[in-house]
Parts: sequence; C-alpha cells; structure tokens
Amino acid sequence: MQTLNLPKYNFRIKSNENNYAIFDIIRKKYVVLTPEEWVRQHIIHFLIEEKKYPISLIAVEKKLILNNLTKRTDILVFNNKGKPDIIVECKAPSIKINQNAFDQIARYNLKLNANYLVVSNGLQHYYCKMDKINETYVFLKSIPNYKSL
Repeated sequence: MQTLNLPKYNFRIKSNENNYAIFDIIRKKYVVLTPEEWVRQHIIHFLIEEKKYPISLIAVEKKLILNNLTKRTDILVFNNKGKPDIIVECKAPSIKINQNAFDQIARYNLKLNANYLVVSNGLQHYYCKMDKINETYVFLKSIPNYKSL
C-alpha cells in the first residue's frame, strides 16, 4: 500500500484468496484492505495514538439517515457525553479532495452537529472547527488532543 502523510503504525494484515484484509481495532474484525480503508485505519490510529482519543468514543461506518437515504460516516468521534464531536471523511489517496468532499461531510454534520470536521485522503488533511454562529467552518492546523476538549 501507498505511504501516507501520517505516522507509520503496526497493523495486522492477512491475505485471503485474492485480496488483503486489515484488522480494525474499533470494529474488532478484519476488513478488506482497500486504499480508502488504508487511510481510515491510519486516521483511527492517529486519533488513538497521537491525539489520545479513547477507543470507546470512536465509531466506524456509523449509519445515519439523511433525506430518507442511509449514509455512513467513515469515522465518528463522540465526546464523553455521547454527543458527536468529530466527523472524519476518508478518501483513497488517488482521490483529490475537492468541494464535493466538504459538501458531503457538511451534509452529514447537518444531522450530527459535530464540533470538528476532518477530510483526508491520507496525503492531504483538512481540519475544520465549526463556527455554529456564522454557519461556516474555520480551518485549523490539526484537531485538538482529547484532553484539551
């Protein structure tokens, strides 16, 4: 898999038939290792190991209903009161991050009302803090560590 613009982590990877699978420590199972999954697993470990978010506050592919359609957030981090705090949208490294990715995560946030949005293809990362008064977002250099929330 492609080297990403994130720290390197020790992943459990196994091959089965014609593809590879990577162990997801949140879902506690092996999942097919696609380029997008490669990014998602790096972001999960980044949140846990670098930003110190507890595993118990992280959900992967959390279902939500938007305009009668079932959607799934790539990564959703809750605060210690059980409210959505961070939504992460992961793209494969070959996917250029554009306005469509921000529109997608913004639609999710209309329902979830999180404080931070993250869009990443593993090479470029965009961190945003919601400005709920002005209904916009402010770009940040990173998201805060868990203890600083």
